Amino acid sequence: MDAAQIVSNLAVTARSAARTLSVSTGAQRAAALNAIADAIESRSSEILEANELDMVRGREAGINASLLDRLLLTPARVAGIANGARQVSQLPDPLGITLRHSTLPNGIDLQQISVPFGVIGMVYEARPNVTVDAAVILLMSGNAALLRGSSSAASSNQILVTVMRDALATTLISPDVIQLVPSDNRETVKALLHARGKVDLVIPRGSASLIRMVVDESTVPAIETGAGVCHVYIDEFADLEKAIPIIINSKVQRPSVCNAAETLLIHSAIAKDFAPVALKALHDAGVVLHGDSQTLEVSGSVPITLATDENWCTEYGTLEMNVAIVDSVDAASEHIAKYGTQHTEAIVTENKTNAARFIALSDCAAVMVNTSTRFTDGEQMGFGAEIGISNQKLHARGPMGLEAMTTTTWIVTGNGQIRS
Repeated sequence: MDAAQIVSNLAVTARSAARTLSVSTGAQRAAALNAIADAIESRSSEILEANELDMVRGREAGINASLLDRLLLTPARVAGIANGARQVSQLPDPLGITLRHSTLPNGIDLQQISVPFGVIGMVYEARPNVTVDAAVILLMSGNAALLRGSSSAASSNQILVTVMRDALATTLISPDVIQLVPSDNRETVKALLHARGKVDLVIPRGSASLIRMVVDESTVPAIETGAGVCHVYIDEFADLEKAIPIIINSKVQRPSVCNAAETLLIHSAIAKDFAPVALKALHDAGVVLHGDSQTLEVSGSVPITLATDENWCTEYGTLEMNVAIVDSVDAASEHIAKYGTQHTEAIVTENKTNAARFIALSDCAAVMVNTSTRFTDGEQMGFGAEIGISNQKLHARGPMGLEAMTTTTWIVTGNGQIRS
């Protein structure tokens, strides 16, 4: 069977199964998520064993440290995945919400209500947590899921889908609302992207190259999730005691993810005294540094190389960072506009006017004031797990939770009226 037929069959099965979601209540879908969370916890050892198979293959294949970190599951991460499912189960039901309601002069009643998209395809790389995050968000929002992870996480994804489907078999929701698209055939990605009419929406999650491929190739509507070239700007009015922990957390806490900072911008008025301290803190944390010529002049004994244009626009995903000195909020914003990806930008300042100007000039999904870029995250923002972080401006922007996975239907109720 060719890839197109495989994906077509999975999509048809998923859409039929989604009828069990269409007639479900929010409480029934929440119960299904809690069953999934319980099953993940109780079968944690199976999940970790499968993940170790992927890790062994990844190491043998020479996968870089950033991807290995994304691939790795630990007992704490498995517990976090289960907890994310429970958090989503506790959120308000996003379906059947009346967004608009009016009565026309002819007596017709109009309601616009929230409804699911239907069948949503996820294309993602070596992040097995996405398998569960996506599935539970789509399920709670009434959508069936076609999950196409990478071959590097094949064993992890398979056991996670098996665990979730087994859990659903004990509920009123059909297990077939979750389908794993085979990753051993590269053509299944293209087939999923071209399954217009069978798949309602495709969401990529991963590297910039994966996202660009999906957006460029897909004939199915796609939401562009974000590559993250994120910046932290230290203003001349910054509280420098706050600044160092924010810089370190933004870069070091988990460098492989899209909301980690890739560039530090420092106001020239404080650069001579503050830059050496910040550079040393980053170096001591294991960060490889690249800087502009002004930064090199004040770097002292900290090793740093001259940054290139390629450095400024690179999403490293590793302990590597750029540093530049700028003369104003506007100059920082101009640098960000040139090299950023409209994901997350941060300013550290005690000057409310400068903070407001930075916010106004930042064309991005999230702006942080005196806090780490790492907070652009669905769970941290109270959405439970997230389906991804959208950099685009249509339909959804920023961390996407339940509401972002719904569309609308108009309910038009009359009493025999006909149009003249």
